[in-house]
Amino acid sequence: MDKYEKIKLDNQVCFSLYALSREVIKLYKPLLDKHNLTYTQYVTMLVIWEEEKIVFKDLAKRLHLDSGTLTPVLKKLEAMELITKYRDKNDDRMVIVELIPKGGLLKDEILEVPESLYCQFGNDEELLLLKKYLDKFLNKLD
Repeated sequence: MDKYEKIKLDNQVCFSLYALSREVIKLYKPLLDKHNLTYTQYVTMLVIWEEEKIVFKDLAKRLHLDSGTLTPVLKKLEAMELITKYRDKNDDRMVIVELIPKGGLLKDEILEVPESLYCQFGNDEELLLLKKYLDKFLNKLD
């Protein structure tokens, strides 16, 4: 056996995950362009639609993003009038991110996005199994 087998690109799980992630995000692009959202803005809005009001730190943790990445995303969403950000009245160290009416309207419009994407993959069982295993490994890293 070749002693360099372990460092061949085709044997790297990380590369398969990276390449798949990039390809899936490319599939999202035309769907999200209709709504003037990037993929990162979209996943951020998914959490905000779910929670409606969330502490910045909790949002960052849920998205696995650092504040340097999340802050400009939230600024853009705020400029688009989808959310608002403000400091907690009881603890000014905490920033609250909250859905506002225009952002709530977008929630109904965006329903087509996951449906359109799932159709491109074909097999729901395989997709659900993949998600299950990805979540399992992601939880191990937390």
